[in-house]
Amino acid sequence: MDGKDENFEREGLKGLVLDGRELVSYQSGSVVSREIVKGDAGTVTVFAFDEGEGLSEHTAPFDALVHVIDGEVEVAISGDRLRLNEGEMVIMPAGEPHSLKAVRRFKMVLTLVRR
Repeated sequence: MDGKDENFEREGLKGLVLDGRELVSYQSGSVVSREIVKGDAGTVTVFAFDEGEGLSEHTAPFDALVHVIDGEVEVAISGDRLRLNEGEMVIMPAGEPHSLKAVRRFKMVLTLVRR
């Protein structure tokens, strides 16, 4: 991102073709995450949510792009509920309350962009 993406470099992931679905594994009753890029401009994290697991409502000071790479999730943004499936994505605007809940187990790539 800005030359300071230490996780990518530390894990030797730079320049490799990656399958995001293989970067994290499902665990029963859990949410698993793996931050793969971290820099001043933002972060990229891959998550795996077991069915029924989620993130409670919160806000963030930067935009967040959710890209579903496996499964199905319900995303709520300022009270509006959306269903996303594999291949779909949504931008959660900075400062807006949002939450996520796995309708069935799902994986996502979360990109946070600082402005």
